[in-house]
Amino acid sequence: MKNEMELLFDAVSDNEGFARVAVSAFVAGANPTLEELADIKTAVSEAVTNSIIHGYENLYGYGGAKGQPADRSRINPGKVRVHCLLEGDMLHILVRDDGKGIEDLERAMEPLYTTKPELERSGMGFAFMEAFMDDLEVESEPGKGTTVRMKKKIGVGDWIDRED
Repeated sequence: MKNEMELLFDAVSDNEGFARVAVSAFVAGANPTLEELADIKTAVSEAVTNSIIHGYENLYGYGGAKGQPADRSRINPGKVRVHCLLEGDMLHILVRDDGKGIEDLERAMEPLYTTKPELERSGMGFAFMEAFMDDLEVESEPGKGTTVRMKKKIGVGDWIDRED
């Protein structure tokens, strides 16, 4: 069976939770384990947050620098696109923005590297995506945006009896 959905939303932090819930609701029909569902939600959260914070430099909702309220006038009107395709037991997720792109993708993929230390960003977004998903590909071009592609096989928990 094949099923797909697509979301397009404003690049504001409030929509990160919406994306997590929407993707988890979409994949629920494939009967993922709780661990798989948590992994998917975390990876989607990281990818969407990266688009909002780094792609569009939208600080609204993240407290601005040094814990001060973010300036609402700095909200970037950009959009984040999340596309999901479920083919059998394989989930494909694409998160795309048309933001500023990544200058040094190799460095950005390194654990603990962040361009926003003043926001207390941990620099673990890509590392979490890679750890929680079965496959991760990132494409980015400065000035043109970033595309994150992730794959996750659903229903591979040790407790699942495939004989039934």
